[in-house]
Amino acid sequence: MANTCAGEASCKNGPDVLIAAILTMLASPEDPGLRVMVEQFSADRSLLLRKYPLEGTTERSDRLKRFYEDTHARLRDLDFEALSREGKVDYVLLDNKVRSELAEIKTDQAVWEKVLTLVPFAPRVLEFEEARRRMTPLDPRLTAERLNALAEEVANTHRDLAAKPKSEPTAQERSEANRAVQALGRIRNHFADWLKFYSGYDPMFTWWCDAPAKDLTTKLEAYQNLLREKLVGVGQDDKTTIIGYPIGREALEADLRAELRPYSTDELLAVADREFAWCQAELAKAAAELGYKEPMDAIEAVKREFVPPGEQPALIQSLAQEAVEFLEAHDLVTIPPICKEGWRMEMLTPEQQLQSPFFLGGETIMVSYPTDGMSHEAKMMSLRGNNPFFSRATVQHELIPGHHLQGYMLARHRPYRSAFGTPFWIEGWALYWEMLLWDLGFPATAKQKVGMLFWRMHRCARIQFSLRFHLGEMTPQQCVDLLVEKVGHERENALAEVRRSFAGAYPPLYQAAYMLGGLQIMALKRDLVDSGRMSYREFHDAILEGNQMPIAAVSARLTGAGLKREFAPAKLTLDRP
Repeated sequence: MANTCAGEASCKNGPDVLIAAILTMLASPEDPGLRVMVEQFSADRSLLLRKYPLEGTTERSDRLKRFYEDTHARLRDLDFEALSREGKVDYVLLDNKVRSELAEIKTDQAVWEKVLTLVPFAPRVLEFEEARRRMTPLDPRLTAERLNALAEEVANTHRDLAAKPKSEPTAQERSEANRAVQALGRIRNHFADWLKFYSGYDPMFTWWCDAPAKDLTTKLEAYQNLLREKLVGVGQDDKTTIIGYPIGREALEADLRAELRPYSTDELLAVADREFAWCQAELAKAAAELGYKEPMDAIEAVKREFVPPGEQPALIQSLAQEAVEFLEAHDLVTIPPICKEGWRMEMLTPEQQLQSPFFLGGETIMVSYPTDGMSHEAKMMSLRGNNPFFSRATVQHELIPGHHLQGYMLARHRPYRSAFGTPFWIEGWALYWEMLLWDLGFPATAKQKVGMLFWRMHRCARIQFSLRFHLGEMTPQQCVDLLVEKVGHERENALAEVRRSFAGAYPPLYQAAYMLGGLQIMALKRDLVDSGRMSYREFHDAILEGNQMPIAAVSARLTGAGLKREFAPAKLTLDRP
């Protein structure tokens, strides 16, 4: 990493002056002008998204584009050099946010154009709800005629698709068809909202429009089912098939720029491969200590040591307490008493476990464990996949020092920066702690090391399979096989992990963000803590009290280096020392 003192006059007097300057800055209030501007931006953006929820409409994209351009113009009018360091950080974050949102509008428009090739009547269906939201007066008789004509258009589109010979679609064609199916589902919901607004409240509307509206509703549903079955190749009730939508190298690189990450996809894949090799070497050592020649045999051994049904909650509580005691004994981070007291526990349902076979967390840790209604095979996979040694790393990832501590601090320190949320900060922080606790000797036995290494390999594999899927280099099935054969997942758990990654709820870079964000924070730790400039507690508290942001901005905030109007993110070294 480059010298973080560059451009800082205080650095001339050495590290002691630098750390004093950092701590003084962190103790002082943030620039109020930028805080107000960010809060107004967030509130106005949320209002506009509620006012214009119809994705794909020109009205929505034009209004949002104008809003982002106006915000950017206001930013450019500010005297950047007159801002405090926190104000400059806010400027950089908001500037990056509006630039990214403007780029996203273009991306969404390109996706919408592909949707229209399969759902050409979509704009005419959305026009009904669009006009209602503008409060345009409605003529019931003319509206009935439009509904009737539109139902005929949908029927003709249905007939044309049904008449085409069935062929095996490519993965890209299936993905695009699945996007169209999902979009048509949202369109149907918007049409239902429009119908609900008028039906029964306007007698003339009901008299003229009830029958043609119901006919159109039926035809839209039938066409959606045909798209799903013929072009996507799944049934209406299929909840297990993995489709996904590979976005390609150019879109991945654009997403990386939006995250202020100055790395190429090839560089990140190289990092994942290197980290995976390190994990395999450490696993071989732990396996040998346990008496196994094959490293994967050690993973199989710890899987067999699950607790009986009903005893998992007690295990989770003991693991949570163990992590807190270790953190406090080593003075690693401030843990407020109410934070330690306030977390709760719930159990994931069998349906939820289809996409979340392991724990989820935050203030409430959601525990994955078999229920009595599962098949014997499913029960055993869940028991094995959530054994005490795997769960040990998961509990501290989800609770303290991971997501629960994060959530507690985010709600109390500069909460307005939630507008700049990123998985590289959220998940990167939790993964950083997995790496740091390893370095500090938290895993005391070989079995505990195996459990932590399982998750480290999993995070490396997430980079590999998620990036390579989006580059078109891996299929969902190959992603599943990687998790089973190279990491040691139970097959159903691997299916759930891949399904979760590509179902659409997570952005393309999310799964890669864990390890990559953690490595960036580790690089900052080497620069500021290992050098003696900050203590562990000071470093960790400073990150949490800044709230979430891209890690390059965290670096600039803590060091002051590179904080310029035209921000160029520092390329933190991700190499293992």
